[in-house]
Amino acid sequence: MRWHRRLVANKWRQPSPPGWRPISDELVQLIATMARENRTWGAVRIKGELRRLGHRVAAATIRKAVRAHRIPPPRHRDDSWRTFLRAQAQALLATDFFHIDCAPTLTRLYVAFVIEHSTRRVHLLGNTRYPTASWATQLGRDFTADGRLPAGRGQAAVKGGSLRARAALLDVTA
Repeated sequence: MRWHRRLVANKWRQPSPPGWRPISDELVQLIATMARENRTWGAVRIKGELRRLGHRVAAATIRKAVRAHRIPPPRHRDDSWRTFLRAQAQALLATDFFHIDCAPTLTRLYVAFVIEHSTRRVHLLGNTRYPTASWATQLGRDFTADGRLPAGRGQAAVKGGSLRARAALLDVTA
C-alpha cells in the first residue's frame, strides 16, 4: 500500500516554484563590507544603497548574508537634531540678523552674521539701519567672494531679519 500512496502523492504534487537565483560571492562581500563600515544601517538601507549601484537584492537575503558573516544587528539609530548637525556640520552655515539699540542716538542697527557649525566661528557680515534685499544680497556676495566661505561649504539656513533680506541672503549662499 505504501507504493500506492507514493504514486498518488507524486501524481498530485504541485511543482515547487523556481525561486530567486543565489547572489554572487562578490555581492555577499559587498553586503558584509557595507554592514561592517556602517553600523547604523539596517537591511533596508543596505538594500537601497545596493539598488543605487544596480543590484536588486531582497532585505531578507541581506539579513541572511549579514548573519552568515556573524555581524551583529545595527545599533539603535539616533535621529536627534544633534546627530544630524554632527553629520552635516561641514556643510552647514547658519545666517541670522540681530539688532542693537543705540541709547545715545535712539537708533536701531541691524547686524548680519554667519555661523559655521563645524568650527563654531562667527563671521560678521555687516550692519545697517535699514536692511534691504539688495544690502543682504551684497553681503552674501562679499562673503562668498572674499574667500571667507570655507571650501566645500555653502548651504545656509537664514532666520530672523526682514523677509526680503532673508530671501536675498539665502539666494546668494545657497
